Amino acid sequence: MKRYLLTMFQPDGDPPPPEILDPVMRDLNALEAEMKSAGVWVFSGALHRPGQAQVVQLRGGEVLTTDGPYTEGKEHVGGFTVITAPDLDTALGWARKMARAVALLPIEVREFHG
Repeated sequence: MKRYLLTMFQPDGDPPPPEILDPVMRDLNALEAEMKSAGVWVFSGALHRPGQAQVVQLRGGEVLTTDGPYTEGKEHVGGFTVITAPDLDTALGWARKMARAVALLPIEVREFHG
């Protein structure tokens, strides 16, 4: 089985109000339960806001730590799920379900090496 990363991107700014966020979280929790039941779920997690990120990198022979995010943008990675699937088409099927659950947020699908 191959492993795939399903990455959810969300706009910067405050989270949506409960009347929008609560149904999304309910649908995501149901999808995770479905993934677990199907035996494809490996791991998932939601991330704190990008303003809380720290960036560590080597510059001029010195390792520096700066406030993040690493790149500025209007969207950021909000969460991710790692799944196992026999092929890309199957992984895309799960990504489609995730896209429905998060309503309008894009889901990027990438296969792990090896």
